[in-house]
Amino acid sequence: MPRPTPSRPALPGEPLHGLAAALARLEHDLVLVRAEPRRAPRTARLLEEGVAKMAKKVGEEAIELALDAVGGNRNAVIGETADLLYHLVVLLDELGVGWAEVAEELERRRARLGIAEKLPKAPAEPTA
Repeated sequence: MPRPTPSRPALPGEPLHGLAAALARLEHDLVLVRAEPRRAPRTARLLEEGVAKMAKKVGEEAIELALDAVGGNRNAVIGETADLLYHLVVLLDELGVGWAEVAEELERRRARLGIAEKLPKAPAEPTA
């Protein structure tokens, strides 16, 4: 299957295809739901269920995304990516982790490795 050509990459300073604005709106909406749970009952319930449930949902959505990617279902990949980002935003918000911190980590990795990929595992300590 040929690889689809994405639209051009975002330039520095540009929102990543509107993603930054969408994530900011979602963060704002979470503030509103925390103040008035009736606005979004499902989100309010997730907030009440706590970090363990939020983390479980992140894992579930990541697995669903991976399965749809392997299956080549582009529309499902888009939907599952949105689901994953929603649950990730809820979890990070609950933990008090800001996107600026995540961006700083990505930039730290890029400075070290030339790309913001996962850092290599530290070598295991030899056992005596």
